[in-house]
Amino acid sequence: MSATSARLLRLLSLLQTPREWSGSELAERLEVSRRTVRRDVDRLRGLGYPVHATRGGAGGYRLAAGAKLPPLLLDDEEAVAVAVSLRSAALGTVAGLQDTARRALSKLEQVLPPRLRGPVRAIEAATVTIPDRDTPTVTPAALAALATACRDRQSLRFDYTAHDGTGSYRRTEPLRLVSWGERWYLVAFDLDRDDWRTFRVDRIEPRGPTGPPFAAREAPAGDLTASLTRQFGAMWPVRAVFRVHAPAERIAPGIAPADGVVEAVDDATCLVTLGGSDPLVVTSFLCMFGVDFTLVEGEEAAAALRDLRDRCDRALMDGPTGDPAGGGPNAPITP
Repeated sequence: MSATSARLLRLLSLLQTPREWSGSELAERLEVSRRTVRRDVDRLRGLGYPVHATRGGAGGYRLAAGAKLPPLLLDDEEAVAVAVSLRSAALGTVAGLQDTARRALSKLEQVLPPRLRGPVRAIEAATVTIPDRDTPTVTPAALAALATACRDRQSLRFDYTAHDGTGSYRRTEPLRLVSWGERWYLVAFDLDRDDWRTFRVDRIEPRGPTGPPFAAREAPAGDLTASLTRQFGAMWPVRAVFRVHAPAERIAPGIAPADGVVEAVDDATCLVTLGGSDPLVVTSFLCMFGVDFTLVEGEEAAAALRDLRDRCDRALMDGPTGDPAGGGPNAPITP
């Protein structure tokens, strides 16, 4: 590769950073004169890349959106991150993106240097993803339409199917799209109910074009993530509160916001609120952490814990050792 071509690629890589570069900054980075920078910018423009320039002390050069997709120059960590993200998209919940992501990943792997191609393929070969058959998919067109309405503050009308199968007509002012777990949600202000609501995107059937623009409303009280966590928590069919004898920083990384909330009590204990549809799943979840815990609240959880205790007692009594002394409802359980 000639020195000029290599320099042009380097210049293009710098301009892809979302900022303005002064002529002196680019000259210093490329180790050339400012006159050479101006010539290289003209060469990029001649190749079809829209490099905008502004005059003055605060001016500089920046790459604008154009008709051509410029070559992306990624460092090692960026290349691996893109490859892993594409693989996740190929197994994701957006219908139609799977094949597109696989094609893009194939193209990326072809041009990866050997030092990166090996780790990327190792991640792909060593990773097994078990898809949830009950997880609904949404279309890219639906996400794009809802995202555009959120960005442009355009009202939305749609038919909505609730979890119990009942249908309703909604007039809304959309705020945000939320990716929560393996589902997509729309947070919007429901005009007929005069309150904020959260809708599953896969249950939305849009009606006609978007409506007129609307003035921005004050978002739900407090942090949006915290507000959504409280809202989803209120919809849990089964809810239980546990005092866990372990620091919050040890437990919190293992609990998704959609599954529960962790609150520190002191340096050695925390309160964990868990929710879900099955009391046995909710109560047995904490067993995976290998720490002691005490049930603070939740009648259904208490019944599930008793049932789990009885099952464990029976398992020990009828176990392969055949030792009656090792079982029984009052026998201690040793790891």
